[in-house]
Amino acid sequence: MATENNSFNVLKHRLVPEHHLLSEEEAEAVLSRKGMTRDQLPKIRKSDPGIKVLESIHGPIDEGRVIKVVRKSETAQEFVAYRLVTRG
Repeated sequence: MATENNSFNVLKHRLVPEHHLLSEEEAEAVLSRKGMTRDQLPKIRKSDPGIKVLESIHGPIDEGRVIKVVRKSETAQEFVAYRLVTRG
């Protein structure tokens, strides 16, 4: 039986893609390169388990920050996507 004292890092699970918090400079560079605004990015909620793990590493993550998600793919090796942190 699991207790609240036990913690599970969801980002260590083999089926969960890597999540990386981008610096503001990195986020601006990505958006500029892609010709996008933050509002055009797919969203990820602050309540997402991946965000919670990143917060345990980096501290609180504000809405509007950009997360890089790296999925492993048999055909493309890696697929990189970006998500905008939203409330919830």
